Amino acid sequence: MMESSKETGCQAPEGPVLCVNNCGFFGSATTMNMCSKCHKDMILKQQQAKLAQSSIENIVNGASSSGEKGPVIADAVAEEAVSVELKTNSPQPSPDTMHIQNSETNVKQGPNRCNACRKRVGLTGFNCRCGNLFCSIHRYSDKHDCPFDYRTAARDAIAKANPLVKAKKLDKI
Repeated sequence: MMESSKETGCQAPEGPVLCVNNCGFFGSATTMNMCSKCHKDMILKQQQAKLAQSSIENIVNGASSSGEKGPVIADAVAEEAVSVELKTNSPQPSPDTMHIQNSETNVKQGPNRCNACRKRVGLTGFNCRCGNLFCSIHRYSDKHDCPFDYRTAARDAIAKANPLVKAKKLDKI
């Protein structure tokens, strides 16, 4: 039995082969010893690299072959350079000021409370169309004196869903 496998050149796999990228999944010989996800990612990166290379070649070749495209590309590159300079020249906050700003936003959030009775609602709060958060008792518009105009909103929705249709006028003979 062993001699026949040596003659044909086929060998039985010794066992499962782990992915070459050490992601923890099993690879196969058809995917270059990679799992399906890593193989798909590698192919996607190769395609993106080819597209980038071809687009760079088109820009370089297009600018040298026709004098008309050269200034357009140069203008676009100049505009991008100006925008990059503006972004880099803008004052960046120091880590200390960023920490202070983050702590201020965390303090403002606080626990979620009902806007009518100030009861803590946590994850069970109800957002109203007026933009406020309410508990289960005050969730309805009549219970918290909601300033949102439901009638106008409904009219607008109906008007938007059912546009006015007019038939063309015909001349009578």
